[in-house]
Amino acid sequence: MKKVFITLFCLSLTTVAVKAQDKKAAPAPTAEENKDAGIFKFSDKDNTHDYGEVPEGPTAEYDFEFKNVGKKPIIITEAHGSCGCTVPKWPHEPILPKKKAVIHVTYNTQGRPGPITKDVYITSDASEKTTVLHIRGTVKPKAAEPAAPATPAAH
Repeated sequence: MKKVFITLFCLSLTTVAVKAQDKKAAPAPTAEENKDAGIFKFSDKDNTHDYGEVPEGPTAEYDFEFKNVGKKPIIITEAHGSCGCTVPKWPHEPILPKKKAVIHVTYNTQGRPGPITKDVYITSDASEKTTVLHIRGTVKPKAAEPAAPATPAAH
């Protein structure tokens, strides 16, 4: 019984090893294949927007404008913030060469006083598969409401 188990185990292990060798990774695109790909060119320096000081409560919003300076359309497949408080909205149609588009980013300031340092990750078929946008700033805390005056205790 022990020999049968060991034989089956060895056969299984060999089969897994052979199958793993069959799966070849797709070759990475060469520079030649990507030379015509779309290219993001953002109007913001370093793809960064600094909100400065913003009050706690309302959302802070910004439009990252870009132009496709490549030779092929750019298709954005996904965009997400580094946390749930940062929400991007992006164009779902292809951005043709020499055309402009906007990625709208909303940051929820409610309950988040202090510095803002968040990123938005854009996945596309552009020359750089992942593009990162940055938002910075400081959320100024709400002023503390004055305490209600103490009422004298009735005797």
